[in-house]
Amino acid sequence: MKKILVTGTAGFIGYHTCKQLLESGYEVVGIDNLNDYYDVTLKEARLTRLQGMRNFSFMRLDLADRDGMDELFLSQKFDTVIHLAAQAGVRYSIQNPHAYIDSNLVGFINILEGCRHHQVQHLTYASSSSVYGANTTLPFSIHDNVDHPLSLYAATKKANELMAHTYSNLYGLPTTGLRFFTVYGPWGRPDMALFLFTDAIIKGRPIDVYNHGQMQRDFTYIDDIVEGVVRVAARPAQANPHWSGATPDPGSSFAPWRVYNIGNHSPVELLHFIRTIEEKLGRQAQINFLPLQPGDVPATCADVADLMQDVDFKPATPIEVGISRFIDWYRDYYHC
Repeated sequence: MKKILVTGTAGFIGYHTCKQLLESGYEVVGIDNLNDYYDVTLKEARLTRLQGMRNFSFMRLDLADRDGMDELFLSQKFDTVIHLAAQAGVRYSIQNPHAYIDSNLVGFINILEGCRHHQVQHLTYASSSSVYGANTTLPFSIHDNVDHPLSLYAATKKANELMAHTYSNLYGLPTTGLRFFTVYGPWGRPDMALFLFTDAIIKGRPIDVYNHGQMQRDFTYIDDIVEGVVRVAARPAQANPHWSGATPDPGSSFAPWRVYNIGNHSPVELLHFIRTIEEKLGRQAQINFLPLQPGDVPATCADVADLMQDVDFKPATPIEVGISRFIDWYRDYYHC
């Protein structure tokens, strides 16, 4: 049985990843600082479910706590690290930029140093589709240049990929970044569209729809995300023997470093997404159309060819199925 560190354990993706690993027989150590970016009681409810499972232990710890992180790695001896903790949110990064530096940059260097000094076999970490920034050619490919982020959040995720590359190069640490595309599903984050829309429609409040509804998102169901994470984590990154500095490939390296997209490869019109929610709820949304927000992009779509080639997996859950499962969870959790 391998011992795996999962950061952001009380978060949406972290909770589901831990659950899958525990059900597969791994020993999991989880950390989270349980910050109040959104409803802490939801985080605590996720954590309570994990604490009832065998081979799980939890430590409340902030990634930016250098001494605490050093002690964690020294005392536990992890085989693998799955780093999912981060300060999330594109719009919030405009309001509170320092939170992103502390968590996403300072926290990430503490993860890298822990892996470097304690013989971790593979670091798998969450990146984001936001790194594609001003790119407009769809689908987004890991072989595209991603040097034009549109938000500080996106810039910190791009920085994580660069920081990981230096450690893969200098110390031979296998690292793999996963660019998630608009994750949704049961136990989801209250600041994400599906949660916001469902909550508002049920309570009779209007919903804000940006870019006057002219948005497309590659919505990816949580179970597909987790399957991708677990498969990739079990396959340490390897150097690309064909990589050339004369024609550098942004998606691989001469070092044991890789990035992958995890998305549904099936962008959905936002208004269709809303209609699907309405059909499941049996209620009509009151829509407040607004301009495109700073930091947002009009459309996303993932090219997952490399993920399919390397780990034989492609997300495929239709939004009708995923939305239905979320709403069933929402009604059960909130008794409505």
